[in-house]
Amino acid sequence: MTKEPLRRTLQALPSVDKVVRAVLEASGPASGAATGRAGAAAGTPGPAPDAIARAARLALARLRSDLSPAETPSSLPALSRADLLHLAVLATSRVLEAAARPSLRRVINATGVVLHTNLGRARLAPEAVLAVSLAGGHVNLELELADGERASRQGHTRSLLTGLTGAEDALVVNNNAAAVWLVLRHLARGRSVVISRGELVEIGESFRLPDIMAEAGVSLLEVGTTNRTTAEDYRRALAGPVVPAAVVLVHPSNYRIVGFASRPPRAEVVALARAADIPVLEDLGSGLLLELGPLGATGEPMAREALAEGVAVVTFSGDKLLGGPQCGIIAGNGRIIAGLRADPILRCLRPDKLTLAALEATLRLYASPQTALSRVPVLRALTEPAEVVRRRAARTLRLIRRRLAAGAQGRPAATPAASGAAPTLKVVASTAEAGGGSLPGAELPSWAIRLEHPGLGADEAWRRLASADPPVIGRRHGQALLLDFRSVGDDEVDTLARVVGELLELAGGGYPGVQT
Repeated sequence: MTKEPLRRTLQALPSVDKVVRAVLEASGPASGAATGRAGAAAGTPGPAPDAIARAARLALARLRSDLSPAETPSSLPALSRADLLHLAVLATSRVLEAAARPSLRRVINATGVVLHTNLGRARLAPEAVLAVSLAGGHVNLELELADGERASRQGHTRSLLTGLTGAEDALVVNNNAAAVWLVLRHLARGRSVVISRGELVEIGESFRLPDIMAEAGVSLLEVGTTNRTTAEDYRRALAGPVVPAAVVLVHPSNYRIVGFASRPPRAEVVALARAADIPVLEDLGSGLLLELGPLGATGEPMAREALAEGVAVVTFSGDKLLGGPQCGIIAGNGRIIAGLRADPILRCLRPDKLTLAALEATLRLYASPQTALSRVPVLRALTEPAEVVRRRAARTLRLIRRRLAAGAQGRPAATPAASGAAPTLKVVASTAEAGGGSLPGAELPSWAIRLEHPGLGADEAWRRLASADPPVIGRRHGQALLLDFRSVGDDEVDTLARVVGELLELAGGGYPGVQT
């Protein structure tokens, strides 16, 4: 076998300058070329020649690699100089498009983890998305429209939060770690707080509660053991020689201790602290505002219950079970909240207008439990029946099958995959989870599309779907890729089906054996 065809083809590849000229011509206003679409639509100039040149060099390097088969050059297709220039222009356009994409992109979460921290946790309700869009302009963030006087940005969510939690007052900061830090700094800086050893949690990304407490200038008076803390442990600490500033309760929202483990009821700890005239602070973590026990989601405390039992201040996240934007919420005793509001350090932690707009819109959906369950995506995903999830997966599979069948019309008969077996798609039972440090250990019955492509394997299929537009993120399961529909919305079905269909069409290997 000679390598002459390969050598001639590589020599025929266009120069960088020629590719740049071709791309510039294709990017003109009258052209529909990929590189000119966005610029022409927005009325802005396309990429500069030096940027095109950098993209062309990268594209040509990739073409040289793609045109150099590992096995033998005898299978190299006959490509003219015009063909090679066309390929180079397309490859350069793709490089330019990739460079122009924003780093933070919309993805479809098909992992089955509803609150996936790496994917931004809670998916916002349409009402919250609209509110954020409207808040992109000028808004009355700190202006009283009735008289033009300056107002507090906290007023936009204050009454909603107090109404939903039963608190006397409430504040919003930029995340729950900041909420815990601010409360401890204000109430216990330079003093100690009582906390169970079983509640010294790590929040994630190596952020540990003891470290946050130390940064707040608070020392820890630890009681109990990792698995068991009793009311007597709290009683001894409160009666000891060191008078603590507060008792801190922390809900273990991202783990669960099972077996020989116990902790005293909240009301019992509150009664002991009240007898010692010491406030109880509770970090609830996930921010559940609705009772989900009857719907199968158990184990998460609610702010209203904690405050009703005498806890002075609760803190929780806005982007977990509450289903809103990332923020930390502080609710409870009016005197303590007033002190936090007057603390100058609050300015370092205050939320911006987009966060407040999304939070307000989300909280308004809690006007009735039925509205919240149907309109807040997190609550809907956690509580909808498994049969509804199965139907969504089956509908997506039908759309994929239709796309593949339509694409196969007029093409030559499918050939077997390179590995000798066709790829397969099938709707299968699955298990999803809440994620995001919520409902630890809870397994949610779900349904998924199982994609197995012998020519790609699970890793390559995952990579290609994650590189699509928009990216679809599934989870690997042995040699297959699972696309779990517990975390996929109804409005994402058409797009997901298109992306998967394109993957199978581009990957080749013939018509997949689609099973339902």
